Amino acid sequence: MAGKGTPATALLAKQKVAHVLHAYDHDPRAESYGLEAVEALGLDPARVFKTLVADVDGKLTVGVVPVTGQLDLKALAAAAGGKKAKMADPAAAQRATGYVLGGISPLGHRSRLPVVIDASAEKFETVHCSAGRRGLEVELAPADLVRLTGAVVAPIAG
Repeated sequence: MAGKGTPATALLAKQKVAHVLHAYDHDPRAESYGLEAVEALGLDPARVFKTLVADVDGKLTVGVVPVTGQLDLKALAAAAGGKKAKMADPAAAQRATGYVLGGISPLGHRSRLPVVIDASAEKFETVHCSAGRRGLEVELAPADLVRLTGAVVAPIAG
């Protein structure tokens, strides 16, 4: 794992953003990548966020919500200025972000996608999200995550 960067870690380094990488051995049988990270790293699940890609009125949009919650598609659509949202086709999500499912980071996408981060992230000094590979999480300040992704912050977790 060491030495294998991702577009997310390259962006963090280029922007000189304070962050900590947390690696763990990914179990391919894990049903929830986010909860696997919580258990493997002994983290507070409220501080660990999953990255989900949705289709908002025909435009791929990223929702970042706590691993213990669900993405509220109606709230995501409203926050993104759209009317209707549905989960994106997994292949389209992987193509647009450049990451594999379970390793999609909100940072360093292949295509510039709108990002909406759940408002609960602002309650914490740092949050964790995928660093762009299964088994690799990045811990950083929510304000840095918002700035680097150009995100809108809104209550999108149900």
